[in-house]
Amino acid sequence: MKFRTIYFLFAAVCCSFISQAQSTQFKWWNPQTAQFPVIEGQAWPKEVKNPYDRLPARAEKQVRDQVWGLSNQSAGLMIRFRANSSEIKVRYIVGGKHALPHMAATGVSGVDLYGITSDGAWRWSAGKYAFGDTIVYHFKNLEPNDGYHKLGREYRLFLPLYNSVKWMEIGTPEGTTLSPLAVRPDKPVVIYGTSIAQGACASRPGMAWTAILGRKLDHPLINLGFSGNGRLEKEVVDLISEIDAKIYVLDCLPNLTIRPDSKLELTIDDVKKRVVNTVVTLRQKHPETPIVLAEHAGYTDEDINPQSKHFYVEVNEALRESFGQLKAQGINHICLIPKADFGQDIETTVDGTHQTDLGMMRYAEGYEKHIREILHEPKGIVSTTHPITQLRELNNYDWENRHREILDLNKTNPPATVVIGNSITHFWGGLPKGPRANGADSWNSTFGMNSRNLGYGWDRIENVLWRINHGEVDGFSAKQIFVNIGTNNLHLNTDEEIVEGWKLLIAALKYHQPKAQITMLGIYPRRQQEQRVATLNEKLVQLTGETNIGFADPGKVFLQKDGKIDESLFSDGLHPNAKGYALLGGAIKASTK
Repeated sequence: MKFRTIYFLFAAVCCSFISQAQSTQFKWWNPQTAQFPVIEGQAWPKEVKNPYDRLPARAEKQVRDQVWGLSNQSAGLMIRFRANSSEIKVRYIVGGKHALPHMAATGVSGVDLYGITSDGAWRWSAGKYAFGDTIVYHFKNLEPNDGYHKLGREYRLFLPLYNSVKWMEIGTPEGTTLSPLAVRPDKPVVIYGTSIAQGACASRPGMAWTAILGRKLDHPLINLGFSGNGRLEKEVVDLISEIDAKIYVLDCLPNLTIRPDSKLELTIDDVKKRVVNTVVTLRQKHPETPIVLAEHAGYTDEDINPQSKHFYVEVNEALRESFGQLKAQGINHICLIPKADFGQDIETTVDGTHQTDLGMMRYAEGYEKHIREILHEPKGIVSTTHPITQLRELNNYDWENRHREILDLNKTNPPATVVIGNSITHFWGGLPKGPRANGADSWNSTFGMNSRNLGYGWDRIENVLWRINHGEVDGFSAKQIFVNIGTNNLHLNTDEEIVEGWKLLIAALKYHQPKAQITMLGIYPRRQQEQRVATLNEKLVQLTGETNIGFADPGKVFLQKDGKIDESLFSDGLHPNAKGYALLGGAIKASTK
């Protein structure tokens, strides 16, 4: 009797679990049904033959069959969305074998899910997977929200590296939200390369060096790596020249080595010609866009195999000669990355050629160092010097949408005056409109009608750095720029860390707007922080003197004789009311042209 009772109890528990599992109903979204482009990493999204192709349909008749076939593989493609669910499922069908002899199915045919917190920090999601006719990934036990709101976070889904995606759906449980995000508007980093660029032999798509680099730089990236077929061919180069890139990266030497058993029948002079012709073609269409030439990163058996060493040494010497020739011809904005900077050694490949995840990380680090320098996007050690996004106030406004709106406004109506800041600036007035304007009249009288409000609620120094790096002060010539940022760093960072962030921000503004009069406004006094703010502003005075830009401290109008803020000028001890904004505007106006 006792055993029968235990049996029935056990059966009841099992049935309960089964019932719960069956009761979770998922709603599904197919990216192909989106009303706007959502598949990032495609240079020709309106011209593809298949939804997840990398080259336009017309390329089928222009490039070799091998290149066309590889272009059907989804390496480098990525889908962004927001979700507030504890579970996310992805189901899809691929067109080829799930795995390769030297590369796992999770890299060849798997997907990879990364999240970005409301503070801009990256998170990786581990999923359970099943590879069948339909591949299914199930990401469970996710924290739905980050604590700021209940609207979830951004996710980025990296697609298979060495397989073609025929069909895909992304699902979350009923009652949760999944919101597709449009392809980002920035010019992309464009990479033309070999199997290593395509992703061999990363354990999963997010560990390809191109994907790692994309996350480090946080710029859109187009992966035109073609396994065994990255040969600097005219037909492919002509297509690449159609892309309006932020920077071009040419990493094709591993497929251009001169080997006695090669069917390619190239000479070393042919390699030099291909390098020169490729750069000249890109430069003719894009006179100012930086071009990076990468040396062969070597073979990890080179110290024991003289032939391996000869192969890469020969083409690297040819590349350096070609680089010198191009410089002698007056071609500027080109950079050569030496082999040593990729940091490969006997632990970094699967087979002597193709990188493990460790090798991929070192590849990405080598590229990041050079590309940040080329693009003038430095990154320091402390958090205030790490350019990142944020989504802390999504229940009040959409940070990404505001960024896009500013970019569009700057194109149609270039501003003469730019005001950069956090919520204090955001909620003052001007365009683009914020969720509220507590001092619209004083904004117009202070900054004029041809001004642009680049204030974002809850922004920190590092968020402004990201925005500057992503075009918010590009494409026009401002007369004056006012910056008030740092109050949201007070509870997180030391004074020294805040100053370090200011240094990078000032340098970025001077680079992007060399003719503008830049004025740093001291942090405005706030309740119970008056003394620290005063001390920090003294350091800002010193910094602006060293960097030869303007400084003003209009926030002093908020202080009483005892050094405390006048509460009647604020709504909450931080944000001014209409009277406070009027006083602030009057103090700033003395600094305007």
